[in-house]
Amino acid sequence: MNKKRPVNLDLRTIKQPLPAISSILHRITGVALFFGAIFMLYALGLSLESEAGFNEAVAMFEGSFFAKLIAWGLISALGYHCLAGIKHLVMDAGYCEELETGRLAAKVTLIAGAVAVLLAGVWVW
Repeated sequence: MNKKRPVNLDLRTIKQPLPAISSILHRITGVALFFGAIFMLYALGLSLESEAGFNEAVAMFEGSFFAKLIAWGLISALGYHCLAGIKHLVMDAGYCEELETGRLAAKVTLIAGAVAVLLAGVWVW
């Protein structure tokens, strides 16, 4: 093995293929859902506590820009994560494993994810 081979550690200069981008976004949305569940469990607990707690949770989501932003982010992450998960299940079944069909599946997933993010934004705002 050549010890003097060039090493490129600047990730901004490496062009990732679409299937890699799709897979990385799937992982990122999974982490976002994990940590976003803390906020949603807080809101659920608040709403189930009492009628006053429910009204406070409703007011939080209606009046707070930050709460709406978190809700939009979580719904968007959930939508993309589900779509990418379906793509991975299809690939696990033996379909779309070739280079061209893998690229097509990644394109479809990214486009459907963008549509899901827009629809989530319309729903939340």
